[in-house]
Amino acid sequence: MAYTTIDDPSAYFQTTIYTGNGGTNAITNSGNSDLQPDLVWLKERSSAGAGLLFDAVRGATKFVRSSDAAAEVTAADTLTAFNSDGFTLGADASNYAANQNSETYVAWNWKKVAGVFDIQTYSGASNTRTISHNLGVVPKAMIFKRLDDGAWIVYHADAGGADKYLVLNTNAAVDTATTLFNNTVPTSSVFSVGNTNSTNGSGIDYVVYLIGNKQGVSKCGSYTGNGNANGPYIHLGFKPAWVMIKRTDSTNNWGIMDNKRSTFNEVGDQLMANTSDAEDNPTSGRDFLSNGFKLRETGNAINGSGASYIYMAFAENPFVTGASAIPATAR
Repeated sequence: MAYTTIDDPSAYFQTTIYTGNGGTNAITNSGNSDLQPDLVWLKERSSAGAGLLFDAVRGATKFVRSSDAAAEVTAADTLTAFNSDGFTLGADASNYAANQNSETYVAWNWKKVAGVFDIQTYSGASNTRTISHNLGVVPKAMIFKRLDDGAWIVYHADAGGADKYLVLNTNAAVDTATTLFNNTVPTSSVFSVGNTNSTNGSGIDYVVYLIGNKQGVSKCGSYTGNGNANGPYIHLGFKPAWVMIKRTDSTNNWGIMDNKRSTFNEVGDQLMANTSDAEDNPTSGRDFLSNGFKLRETGNAINGSGASYIYMAFAENPFVTGASAIPATAR
């Protein structure tokens, strides 16, 4: 029996690293499959620079920053095209931290696919309502951005309920508000929003990114830290390519690790979704394994004793593919 119906997750998610050139720069993904991205999240590594999110639904040259609440920006010389296996950048003359000469960058690329990832845009209406999506399964995480000016609002199924939320552009702990998602768990076809400008203000435009749990490909979940260098093992059912972790019961940053910036264990290179900081290189971190990840540090950011955490993760390889039935190997 096949462990997953998607044998090659690189058809739907890939991490790519590149060096800016201050001019036209065509970036090609290097996974097993070609991937024309629907979402590209760029982050400068060598210097400070905000994470920039471009998606094909809003169109090239339009981005929002993950580390602040600022409005959508249109800049003609940033990401200029979504290509059949990557994207093209312009000269970035205004230094938006997309393609500055000799600076190093990472790009996280997602393609819309049922069960894994979807993108929706909508205009708010100031009344309780449901909005259709194309994920085809119940979303386990939804990341909302008000495009005129407003904080990033995050729903996560393991954050405590449909009245709980997190804010991607801050380090704040989980908080409570019944209006954001109308205190209603999303379904396989719709999500709910209440009467609030953060997710449904009259005449305000929004983008929302939806993530589902797909066996062998993507998983959103939670764990409790033990404060020990021999930390918890988190089972994913796949070898991770990308993991973002957030402590929920206290303030801490949204830490992002991937398989291209750190190519062997322990995975130490990290970037923060909620800051413009350059890449950090702690001396310890976590191991990416054939079927999950294991924590190797005692810090409060990912493994405080008794602390609560949520994560979002995407696969490099499923633990077992349908094509070969051969388990993935560890790093």
